[in-house]
Amino acid sequence: QLLLTSAVLLLAAACGMPIGYSAVLLPQLYDTNESLAIDIEMGSWIASVHSLATPIGSFASGPIMDRWGRRPALLLAIIPLFTGWVLLATASSHVLLLLGRMVAGVSVGLIAAPAQVLLAEIAEPRLRGLLIGAPFVAYSLGILLVYALGSQLHWRAVAWGGTVLPALSFVAIYFAPESPTWLARNNQQDRASKALTWLRGCPIAAKKELQKLTERFEQEQEQERLDGSPQSFWHSLKEIALIKPLVIINGFHVLQILSGTYLVVFYAVDLISDLGGSDINTIQAAVLTAIVRLAFTFLYCFLLLLMPRRSMVCISGLISGASCIAIAIFMYVRSGEPTASYHTYVAATLILIYIGSNTGFLTMPGIMIGELLPAKIRGQIAGYLFTVFNLLLFGVAKGFPYAKAVLKTQGLFVMFGVASFGASLLMYLLLPETKGRTLHDIEDYFGQRNWLWMKRPRKETAPTTPRSADPEGQPLKVIVPST
Repeated sequence: QLLLTSAVLLLAAACGMPIGYSAVLLPQLYDTNESLAIDIEMGSWIASVHSLATPIGSFASGPIMDRWGRRPALLLAIIPLFTGWVLLATASSHVLLLLGRMVAGVSVGLIAAPAQVLLAEIAEPRLRGLLIGAPFVAYSLGILLVYALGSQLHWRAVAWGGTVLPALSFVAIYFAPESPTWLARNNQQDRASKALTWLRGCPIAAKKELQKLTERFEQEQEQERLDGSPQSFWHSLKEIALIKPLVIINGFHVLQILSGTYLVVFYAVDLISDLGGSDINTIQAAVLTAIVRLAFTFLYCFLLLLMPRRSMVCISGLISGASCIAIAIFMYVRSGEPTASYHTYVAATLILIYIGSNTGFLTMPGIMIGELLPAKIRGQIAGYLFTVFNLLLFGVAKGFPYAKAVLKTQGLFVMFGVASFGASLLMYLLLPETKGRTLHDIEDYFGQRNWLWMKRPRKETAPTTPRSADPEGQPLKVIVPST
């Protein structure tokens, strides 16, 4: 499991680099001495076009990974990522810059859903949170890497450096096994058995797990026969077991974007310049924020092993919201006054607290998409969810410079704070605690009638088999969380 995750981590780091590249590229292109100098309008397009293109890949990724498998979908997606970097490195016009950003964006969209679904399907319940969250460490490492390269190198040299990780990840994933869940649901039992044996290291455990996967699939097929026809994708959208995860995931996506999780990545240099004044080296400060984001993402991955998901995301949101409001108050009080030496230290402390706490939001969408969606349409729905997410992200990223001109930086941080508090409230009310639960248990929980987590049934009704004897754990509905 760790070996396969490591292969995906290489690819996740490769995806993080184009996300952070705009923070490196734009300051250099705003220089009037640059041959491809730009104005604010072109700069906003270069920053946001990546997010505009990503939904194209996300939309296509669901059918591709359901038809050909998770692993082939990832291999296919690496090709445009490599091509996008080459286009950026050799660009001779603004059109080619935009094209390179678009091609890389399509690739990131193609990668996101298959990577999260693959890790969710190969992981044991006790390791699933760590393994699904680990790509976000690599993702943050990719952002840090591109910031670090951009602080020392010309943007073309940074683009050439961006081709290395896609090439390495292609080789690593080529030798990785396919998802046993996908294989079992596509009548490839021998390959599923071999993949599970390799992943678990124990033929007996692999046989038992494959039997459960097969039984679940057969139950779904039997239900379809009783209904008289195979269940269509659109019919599945009417099921309560899917509606509830969609509300939770999409609601969190909106609030996460408005909390600034990605906007601070795209416009790191601009925001830090406004916050810290002219006395701060903005490029070095952007690198420092990326280091903080990487360190906290690493921390959150281990917290996923030690504490409930709900507690982690709620606490992250509360601290993030409080720090944003504090930043807004600090900027309002300081406005119009001469910059004092202590202002830089206060600004740095507040922004680092905000980035550190808000990073907890970064890991949650992947975890929720991997854990909350029903297995029978997990691949297809995951792709569409990432499509909606990236369309929202594009709109917000494109409008950010104009919102900043109207609201000013302090107004933006008020918005970040309110959205952070809202995300915490949403997760507290609706998100079930999934730590240590099997994907089957989570799917069964969403089939119940309750929407609020605190209103779930507390007692098991006449079980035929004592669940305590099941090594996969008890159903979600009998768990009493700490929050």
